Amino acid sequence: MISNTYLNSNVLDAIDAGSFQAQKPFPWVNPQHFIVEDRYCELLENIPDISNFNAFFGKQRKHGQASHDRYILDYERGMELAPQWRDFVEELCNDRYRRFICGLLNVSHVRFRFHWHFTPSGGEVSPHCDSKGKLGSQIFYLNTADDWQWGWGGETTILDDKGRFAADNAPSFDDFDAEYPAATKDNRSILFGRRGNSWHGVRRINCPENYYRKVFIVVFEEYRPLRMAFKKTRRLLTGAQQVTKKESLMY
Repeated sequence: MISNTYLNSNVLDAIDAGSFQAQKPFPWVNPQHFIVEDRYCELLENIPDISNFNAFFGKQRKHGQASHDRYILDYERGMELAPQWRDFVEELCNDRYRRFICGLLNVSHVRFRFHWHFTPSGGEVSPHCDSKGKLGSQIFYLNTADDWQWGWGGETTILDDKGRFAADNAPSFDDFDAEYPAATKDNRSILFGRRGNSWHGVRRINCPENYYRKVFIVVFEEYRPLRMAFKKTRRLLTGAQQVTKKESLMY
């Protein structure tokens, strides 16, 4: 029987907030079957085509960090999208998942942004800590043995610097004391919370032409209603745009 939901309640319930927060070097977990298996297969069969993505290559990053080269598609309500993906995102926006994330991160409010990344050969995500406005992310891996050889790479790697680097540095992978690559096969995701030492990255990918590392990412954004009200009031007084593009993509 096909499930009516995408999220696997048994997997969500098995992730303990205390254990998550105690994980080293910062909170992270690499669950399997977070999405119900038959629903996961439906999502794989209906992934957006790369022709809809925007190229993001050679962009200057802060602190001298290397460009994170990939193709990006941001989720927006009303966009042309397979109904399976639309329904999945709407389920992520509901109270069940939102409460789950708030409980893991120990926050009272959170907003989400969603996007797909396709990364070709030669692309990498240089070691970095996410910006302070982010609370964390969940990355769903969308490759299978039919379109990916696991030796090509693509794992998000948790990096441990033993507290040696400030976030405004540009270390290489080899500068870290330890690394923990995420498992990516067979309906895996990685979920992590941002802290001052939340270094992570993806080593350079080596795959044939027209093959891509495919992921869907849920970004957890800090949301403080009073602060947002203050921002909108200030923008109104200065004639600035009331809602930024980034804010319009938050749900």
